[in-house]
Amino acid sequence: MTLPKSASIVIIGGGISGCAIAWNLANRGIKDIVVLEKDTLANGSTGRCGAGIRMQWAAEKNCRLAQYSVDFFEMANETLQYERDIEFEQCGYLIVAVNEKEAEQFKKNVKLQNSLGIPSVYLTPEEAREIVPILDTSQFVAATFCQKDGHLNPFHTTDAFALAAERLGVKIFKHTEVTGIDVKNGRIGSVETTRGRIATDIVVNAAGGWSKAIGAMADIDIPTYVQRHQVLVTEPLEPIFSPMVMGFSYNIYIQQVPHGSIIMGRSDNTEPLDFRTTSGWKFVEEMTKTCSKLLPALRTANILRQWAGHYCMTEDAQPIYGPVPGLEGMYLACGFSGHGFMLAPATAQLITEMILGESLTIDVSDLDVGRFERRELVFEHSVV
Repeated sequence: MTLPKSASIVIIGGGISGCAIAWNLANRGIKDIVVLEKDTLANGSTGRCGAGIRMQWAAEKNCRLAQYSVDFFEMANETLQYERDIEFEQCGYLIVAVNEKEAEQFKKNVKLQNSLGIPSVYLTPEEAREIVPILDTSQFVAATFCQKDGHLNPFHTTDAFALAAERLGVKIFKHTEVTGIDVKNGRIGSVETTRGRIATDIVVNAAGGWSKAIGAMADIDIPTYVQRHQVLVTEPLEPIFSPMVMGFSYNIYIQQVPHGSIIMGRSDNTEPLDFRTTSGWKFVEEMTKTCSKLLPALRTANILRQWAGHYCMTEDAQPIYGPVPGLEGMYLACGFSGHGFMLAPATAQLITEMILGESLTIDVSDLDVGRFERRELVFEHSVV
């Protein structure tokens, strides 16, 4: 396929956000959309994430974004006419509180979530153990649970969006790296790539960890940074538990996937702020130490492999949505800080509405890029 000389919209990034935005725009009737991916689809953060989907947040906005996305994922196979299966399994998230202060916050979280129609519940350790029998109840004081949370297949889901977008005329170019963005009189003029130049008035920066570098090509400073996050997977085991088990204070998430393996990940603020994808012994030691306390039955599970990916982080662990002041035609969908995958349907809807000049389904005006300069940060602490 030959790179076109021009496009109405160029989307940079072939992860789930970029592909979902492309489909949403095309589904609204926009023509001549191009997606540029420097490698293969889902090769960045999307393909290396834990693929969890949850509506249990402390901030109302994140609850609403996740709620919108869960509603979409429930019908995604039909909506996107996907012949395979995105494998959305709503087996729940169980989140543990390790002290009374955290437990009190969890009570507030559940009250907020319930007011929005999210069916989360507050649990005692004994009640939590009824859902996940291998929990050591001495290691936490309370928990919350939402059955409608779950996980899905990141590769299939990205593929579903991409195929649906292509059926609507979107052109997706893999192994096509963006090398420059031409700006004239404060407006986007064209995008330079390793395969040629595309004239366009609109660029959507959905490049994940590379979003800052893309912004620099247009002489804008996007306040994001990358942070390595590591994951391991065990040998397949007999079914033990189905929900995602998470602890914000423990900085972990643990889940048994349908074929039996246990996937575990944890955050570490000492991780390098660069693009390395190596995974080391320190992670394994810390992960197994924490997991063995909370879920002691997993102590004897054999680890098959481990890998690393990246979070595209912001200072307040919240995404950046929307246009860039002083640069007409540039839209940002980046800085998701580890929850971009689960919010992709909402992201696609919002960016589409912004480009079309419509009222927003969810008000994310305070998640603009200018909040960092204004020092009006919107913190979300319910992250791992």
